[in-house]
Parts: sequence; structure tokens; C-alpha cells
Amino acid sequence: MVEKVIIMGAAGRDFHNFNVYFRDNLRYQVVGFTATQIPDIDGRMYPAQLAGSRYPDGIPIYPDSRLAELIQRHGVDLVAFSYSDVPHVEVMHKASLTTAAGADFIIIGAPYTMLTSNRTVISVCAVRTGCGKSQTSRKVIQILKRMGKRVVSVRHPMPYGDLTRQIVQRFSSREDLDRQHCTIEEREEYEPVIDMGAVVYAGVDYGLILEAAEKEADVIVWDGGNNDTPFFRPDVNIVVFDPHRAGHETRYHPGETNLLMADVAVINKVDSAEPEKVEQVRKTIEKHNPKAAIIMADSAVLVDDPSLIRGKRVLVVEDGPTLTHGEMTYGAGVIAARRFGAASLADPRPCLKGSLAETFNDYPHIGTLLPAMGYSPAQIKDLEDTINDCPCDLVLSATPIDLTAVVTVDKPVVRVRYEYKDNSEPTLEAVIRKQLEGGL
Repeated sequence: MVEKVIIMGAAGRDFHNFNVYFRDNLRYQVVGFTATQIPDIDGRMYPAQLAGSRYPDGIPIYPDSRLAELIQRHGVDLVAFSYSDVPHVEVMHKASLTTAAGADFIIIGAPYTMLTSNRTVISVCAVRTGCGKSQTSRKVIQILKRMGKRVVSVRHPMPYGDLTRQIVQRFSSREDLDRQHCTIEEREEYEPVIDMGAVVYAGVDYGLILEAAEKEADVIVWDGGNNDTPFFRPDVNIVVFDPHRAGHETRYHPGETNLLMADVAVINKVDSAEPEKVEQVRKTIEKHNPKAAIIMADSAVLVDDPSLIRGKRVLVVEDGPTLTHGEMTYGAGVIAARRFGAASLADPRPCLKGSLAETFNDYPHIGTLLPAMGYSPAQIKDLEDTINDCPCDLVLSATPIDLTAVVTVDKPVVRVRYEYKDNSEPTLEAVIRKQLEGGL
């Protein structure tokens, strides 16, 4: 008998799991996806062009809140949990809801969905959103370029627009970002890599993406999203840890899976974390994955002119996913404000416009920071209007992109950058060279 399936997701891992596990599997019939975490990604269709010949009408994408109803309405046999950065207890709440409604609940094993490349693959993943994957990925690219390798970055999917136009995406210039109507979240990930002179691939069908990337690379760097596991089978699996959230590495799905699979464990933000928290994370790694090589790293906070911050009332704009489902209550912008003598942080909450009010309602822990939300032109306008309406002396922009290229701000903007920096021996480069010895 054919089993009816719902795939729970957030426009990323769910699509990949469908493509590599369910699409051509005659045992299953996928009746729908559910969507959460990202605004406005439900109510769409997974198009027939991507869904394949067994789904000539495409596959509907429903709100996650309708899961129990959908199970009962369609007689669903199986629900596949397929998104990331979720507390273990919440995963089991979803499992309870599913089984109570009459369906089985599964999490597909990470190796089942990893595609094998004919190139060397180095993956950079994490145990939580906001640990510092992106800056670590950029450092890996720099190291490989110094080794004389042709390097391509492949980014975890963020297909929030027209899926038929995002099957395989290649970015090598800022013009590509404009041409493909990238959201702020996409720009945060792609722009810094492009500025290094590297190529980024992303999209929806990672089998086709892998084929394209292999044509122009000796080494592929998998740049993970949230705390998800790699889509490509890595030759070296680097996992980043955040001592500001010590203990989270064993409490979130699938971050704990990454902990257990890591070849290299990077404990990041050592320069700003409490030493006892750094030690706590180190001991957790040694206990659960003693084979992993451990590296200590700093997240170096860089400001062109720190004197502009001193004594000012500042509005801090931080990376969106880090503050929302990443659950951080501060980031590089707050660290810069404290380090360089800001008088106070401006509270954006009285000035929130449109969808940003909904964001703060969903994530009340954000407090006096402003996440750089921009999943649609309307939300980018909400962000712009909120910034301009907030009384402050200047804006501290700690999103990885040039914010002023996306929104028009009527007050001074000081950009805060953060980059990977080795804290001690062994260095990331030394460990990568050792891991790849004889393999390149």
C-alpha cells in the first residue's frame, strides 16, 4: 500500500528531503508540506516542475498550525519532521500531536539525504543558529584559496520566492543579488562571500546544484543553515559551537546530531564568552564526540571608527534569524555598543511597523534590538520605516550586509562586522590541512 505523507518544514530541508527521499519513491505519496519559522512561505505550491511526474499538479504548502487537521482530512500515514533549530522537547510535542491524530512520526537519518560529490567537500554546520557558521565558512574559503584550490560555496537553501526560478542559483556579483530579488537573509549569506571573489550556489534542487558546482570547483564548501546537517557528504565536517549558549549543543534538533558527527569542533566567540562557559562546551564535546579535533576561535568585532559610538544612544540592528529562532538576546552589535562606550540602546518596540510587530509578538525575547527582517519588499519597507521612526543618535548595523544598500536611513549608520579569528593553537588552517592530508 502507498503511504500518504506530510513533510513538516520551513522551505529548505523539507524540499531537499522530498527531492532525494520521497519524490521517486513509489512507497509514498506526499499530500502536502507544512511551513513554519519563515513568514509568508505557506499558501504556495511546490511546483510540478520540481515535484516530478508523479505530482502533475504540484504539492500544496500549508501552515504548520493545520497539521492535525490535515492528517485526519487526508488520512495521512506518516509525518516527516524536516526543519531545524528546534528544541528537543518541541520536536516531541510535534510527535505527540502527530501520533494522536493517527499518523507515524519520523526524522530521516542524516546520511540518507547526503548527496555524494566527486569533489572534496568541507561542510560548516553548527549546533544553533548564530554560532558563527558564515564567518567560519569564509575563513575556510580563504584557507583553501591560499592552498591554490578552486573553491565554490554551496549554501543551505533559502527559496522564499518563485521556486521555479530558484531551482539552481549562482551568485558571483552583487548584481546577481538584485537580479534574483534576494531577501535580506539571502543577502546576509551571499554578499560577504561574493565580496571575497568567490562563487555561491543555492536554490531548491541540490542534485542539480551539486552537478553545476562540481564543474567549477576542486573543493566545495557546504555552508549550512540554522543547525541543519549537510546536504552533501563531507570529507571534513566542521561544526561551530557558541559558549554564550552553553548547554544548547545537546538540547536542540538537529544540532546534537551535528555535535555527534563533527570531525572538527570550533568553539567560537571565546573572546566575549565567560571562560567557564567555554570550558563547559569543551567538556561536552569531549564527552559526546572524543574523536573531534577542538579549535578555539574568536568572533572579532570590527568597526571602522569606534569613536562614533561613544556616548551615543544607538539603535542596534542584528542578524534576523540569530535573534528570532536562534533565540539570542544580543549579537555583535550589542558587543560593539558595550565595548566602544555607547550611552544606551534605543528601544525600537514603540516604533515597530507592520510585520515587525508580528515578529516581536512571536519572539518577545528580542527586547531592545531590531532584527534585520526582510523576507519581502513589504517587510523591508517595514524595517526601513521602523528604523527611521526610532529616536536615536545613530544605527549600529550588525547585519552582514551593507544595510544602506537595501533601506534608506535618515540617520548615521555605523557598520559592525564580525570575522573568524583563531584564538590559539591548533589553528583552523592547521587542522584542515591535517584532515585533508593526502586527499587533495
